[in-house]
Amino acid sequence: MIGLLGILLALTLLIWLAFRGISVLILGPVMALLAAAFSMQPGLATYTQVFMPAAGGFIINFFPLFLLGAIFGRLMDDSGSARAIADGIVDRLGAAQAIPAIVLSCAVLTYGGVSLFVVAFAIYPVAAALFRLADIPKRLIPGTIALGAFTFTMTALPGTPAIQNAIPMPYFGTTPFAAPGLGIIAAFTMASLGLGWLVLQQRRARAAGEGYGAEAGGMPQLDNGGHALATERGYDLREIEGAARAGRPPVWIGVLPIVIVIALNYTLSVHVLPALDTSYLAHPEFGAATIADVRGIWAIIVSLTVAILAILALNRSRLADIPGSLGDGANASVLPIFNTASLVGFGAVVAALPAFALVRGAVEGLGGGVLVSLALSTNILAGLTGSASGGMSIALEALGADYLALARDQGISPELLHRVTSIATGGLDSLPHNGAVITLLAICGLTHRESYRDIAIVAVAAPIVALVVVIVLGTLFGSF
Repeated sequence: MIGLLGILLALTLLIWLAFRGISVLILGPVMALLAAAFSMQPGLATYTQVFMPAAGGFIINFFPLFLLGAIFGRLMDDSGSARAIADGIVDRLGAAQAIPAIVLSCAVLTYGGVSLFVVAFAIYPVAAALFRLADIPKRLIPGTIALGAFTFTMTALPGTPAIQNAIPMPYFGTTPFAAPGLGIIAAFTMASLGLGWLVLQQRRARAAGEGYGAEAGGMPQLDNGGHALATERGYDLREIEGAARAGRPPVWIGVLPIVIVIALNYTLSVHVLPALDTSYLAHPEFGAATIADVRGIWAIIVSLTVAILAILALNRSRLADIPGSLGDGANASVLPIFNTASLVGFGAVVAALPAFALVRGAVEGLGGGVLVSLALSTNILAGLTGSASGGMSIALEALGADYLALARDQGISPELLHRVTSIATGGLDSLPHNGAVITLLAICGLTHRESYRDIAIVAVAAPIVALVVVIVLGTLFGSF
């Protein structure tokens, strides 16, 4: 019982101190050692033999994805491609459809592999100008961006290169396109519920006479076109925007790298790689692996690499400092993966403690079968850590092999496990202490009190409903 108290205390302190701004890089090992101390485990051995191998293993498996994804996002931003896509969508849908236009802009970018943080920075100025033009309350901008960037393109749509869709692959031997039918249904559920809520709030605000409101700060200066800043200062928005767009690529050039990522990812993971002779992987120097263990990650690595080369080739004149953009992207990949790896190490230590057997028993005793147990454990841990990838990694590191064995005994496909796990990370992870939520509100210059309710509906409630739908359909019809 003392050991279990230590686990709960360590996890509580991890959440509270992370919310207070202390780095997870420090908190991960310190809280892991605290939990180990309550179970009377040797500290140095726990750190060097349990924590570090788990953290290092995560970095070994996923660093290429973080690195290439960050570089891809930086180049999409620096080349103007991200803004070109957003502007193209906005132009076609118009100000009257401001909310769907911003959701779709975010969705296209994140589904193509652009980091949600990059998307939030790039899209906010567009959203601010468009919402002001349509006289929609500014407080709805965070929820709108969150729906497009934090939800269905992150966890549900098949083939997304998001890390939340990649982490389950080595545990279950799956590809990014696992259970595509269920993923599409989940994405439609999230998008429909989220859009329905936001449009309802827009109509209620209009009926109450609430418009865009006073400018509450935010970061309009991030937009080179100066949408929000220009309107605020009374300049001719169309004249300034025309000058800004002159330096941006055509929409098709902006979209092409995203098409490359999605199409090449599918072709490689489903058709090309499985057909190759990869018997050499069975050799000890290659980890005695099979193509099923690596094809998902290989496909994303090649897809992002080709897409990066395409951006460089198509935008040489628009990229003022290519080495600088590559360096900034590479540097931006380091902190996220080390933060997540620190949480993985924490989870590995907790899973190795004798008291964790009680936690395992409680999870397995929840009932509802392996899908419900997997969904609950992943969602709860994502909520506790405030991180979708961190919560998923802890759950899979501790229980992934057990869930896979139980699924095989019950005739449940690994693809269904993959999709349930991925979608389950996208619910409680968006609680108020989530780093992406805090960053998004800061970019928009708004507070939790002003805008978090909408984020909670579109990024917490809607994904949980979608998760329930997927579990029910998966239980009835299996993976499809």
